[in-house]
Amino acid sequence: MKFEVTKEWCMKMARLEHEHGTDVEIGAGLFAADPSTQQPAYAMEESADPRIAFGRFVRLMRRGRKQTLEKLAEDADIDITELVEIEEDSHHTPEPRTVYQLANYFAIPSTKLMQLAGLSQQRDSHLVSEAIRFAARSEKVTDLNETERSALEAFVAVLSEQK
Repeated sequence: MKFEVTKEWCMKMARLEHEHGTDVEIGAGLFAADPSTQQPAYAMEESADPRIAFGRFVRLMRRGRKQTLEKLAEDADIDITELVEIEEDSHHTPEPRTVYQLANYFAIPSTKLMQLAGLSQQRDSHLVSEAIRFAARSEKVTDLNETERSALEAFVAVLSEQK
């Protein structure tokens, strides 16, 4: 059996995705994907905050499950080098596949995690403000304290909201 994906089908799916929001499961790919990964310096300042939250989110989710970097990389089927970059470098732009794998592993909608990782246009101002609040409330410590645990749980709830 041979499948042929036509331009018309792709355009129709993109329109459906756009009309029904970014959290739909159908589509011809990420309609909101930002085609330029190279941003000017002034734009980087604006998008760095959600990426800081993305790295901290991944780190805290990993620590909350008491996993090593190696174990998470293996379980989520992602590259360990990129996982280290995600957790340590707030300016790192991860691969879409990596974010998709992490979203599936953590049971979070991939479109919201893509926004958080800076891979799609910011469409949810509530998500951005919650991401910044989450980043501000989380600290680098060995074990999750109660404040971090509650911040992480609240942020997971925001990421999991269906519109």
